[in-house]
Amino acid sequence: MTELRIRAAGPEDLDTVLAFWKTAAEGTSISDDRDGVERLVARDPEALILAERNGELVGTVIAGFDGWRCHLYRLAVHPDHRRRGIGTALLAAAEERFTALGGRRGDAMVLRDNERAHHAWRAAGYGPQEQWVRWVKPLTD
Repeated sequence: MTELRIRAAGPEDLDTVLAFWKTAAEGTSISDDRDGVERLVARDPEALILAERNGELVGTVIAGFDGWRCHLYRLAVHPDHRRRGIGTALLAAAEERFTALGGRRGDAMVLRDNERAHHAWRAAGYGPQEQWVRWVKPLTD
């Protein structure tokens, strides 16, 4: 098996990433469109991290840092490539990024009904904080 390549996404990757999320990500987000992902990469060029094998996109994670907290979104691994350490490699890259930026705690957005993801996040050392409730308001329709 060839080596896994971890790198930041560039503008040329965005259409591929959006198509990938339709296959690999559980559920969709209001910002799963080209404009939303373009804004992310323009604002923070290192935030969208890709995993590739043989030039094929096999995983993604968004590692956002707002100067206060570290936020993880869109950890997704292609169904044909799961359970091969790709998610672990992506989280390690995200956590290295956070440490370099001075981050001290990370949180992850995980769909309530995605039990597979809950197991993966727990295995990576993350856990729910029952005392917190996340309140969300979409700012667009």
